[in-house]
Amino acid sequence: MEFTIHIQVLLLVFLLAVFMGAIVFKTNFCTMGAVSDWVNMGDTGRLRAWVFAMTVALAGVLLLEYLGKIELGTATFPPYRTANFAWLRYVLGGTLFGIGMTLGSGCAQRTLVRIGGGNIKSIVVLVIIAASAYMMLWGEDPLAPGEGIFTNYFMPWIQPTTVDLAAMGIGSQELGAIIGGAIGMEDTSMLHFVFGGLIALSLAIFVFVSTDFRSRFDNVLAGFVIGLVIIAGWYITAGPMGEEWKAYAEFADEIPSRVMAQSYTFVSPTGDTWRYLSSPTKVSFINFGVMALFGVIVGSFLYAIISKRFSIEWFASFGDFFRHAMGAVLMGVGGVLAMGCTVGQAITGISTLALGSILVFFSIVFGSALTMKIQYYRMVYEDEANFYAALVSSLVDMRMLPKAMRKLEAV
Repeated sequence: MEFTIHIQVLLLVFLLAVFMGAIVFKTNFCTMGAVSDWVNMGDTGRLRAWVFAMTVALAGVLLLEYLGKIELGTATFPPYRTANFAWLRYVLGGTLFGIGMTLGSGCAQRTLVRIGGGNIKSIVVLVIIAASAYMMLWGEDPLAPGEGIFTNYFMPWIQPTTVDLAAMGIGSQELGAIIGGAIGMEDTSMLHFVFGGLIALSLAIFVFVSTDFRSRFDNVLAGFVIGLVIIAGWYITAGPMGEEWKAYAEFADEIPSRVMAQSYTFVSPTGDTWRYLSSPTKVSFINFGVMALFGVIVGSFLYAIISKRFSIEWFASFGDFFRHAMGAVLMGVGGVLAMGCTVGQAITGISTLALGSILVFFSIVFGSALTMKIQYYRMVYEDEANFYAALVSSLVDMRMLPKAMRKLEAV
């Protein structure tokens, strides 16, 4: 088999994902766990590790762009810097994903890592995420053959709520472009670097000022490595190698899937993997995301075996299965709606300074935190706490409703 540039790119993507999977397993990096630590114990260590990964990725992308080593523009996958600012899609998708990752005991990346560590129930979760994502990305409407589910059921409300920034003279939802466009600047490139640098510095201060973060080296290691892997993904696909890769794809006998500037994300790739496994002879379906998905599983598996932490786990009850299944559906649907997950939008997307990615991050945290609070109220009060009472009391705790509306005593 010829060792083409396409194979070289996919191999590098796989090896980086193996490294990421091993480090995530070792450090117990988990975005759902990060929110749980914060909401339930007031510990922000893992939450700041997540923010540190964003900081490293953002700083690295800014440096590569400034040095002219990569050119992202708006032609990326997903389209982070698109001028079509679908704010409702970002907020709803992120919130659904946050709810789903809480019900499913972890985000899509964490599900892959759990599989590598021997968690068999995570295989079920992954299959359901993949099926849901596939239906959102490629599924055909059973009531209208030949038409897509996403096109028929989601675009009718996404399109009217989308803000066309281009019509306002703003070419991108990158923060520098938005601010520059608002004040009438034509060339916003320097504003991008200045504004991005200030954000990266502010995030770094926020992260390192906390003893919760600094007291555990694994927090530093996880954030740093994940951020570096995101940078590497951008460099491979948007740098000189990426340009050669795109040129190769134009003349390939069978056009490879998703040959464009991108970095790591883990929901759309589950749908892509489902598509490939449905037609395994279509090697063109093996893309960046598919290799990343398998790489994380392999990396976590190798570390689990080496560290003797591999252990089999199954559902404790039917209720446990149902809760995880519902979470998986919400992650698949929400992740595609939001155009990314806790890694794909909240780290990779934020590294591009896209406003939509920032919205997704906060929406994921909100959805996850709200779900945890509702679960806690229902556990503490049992029969007294119906869903409505737990929801209202949780929103009061989060200062989104007035105290007078509280239904249950604060816990």
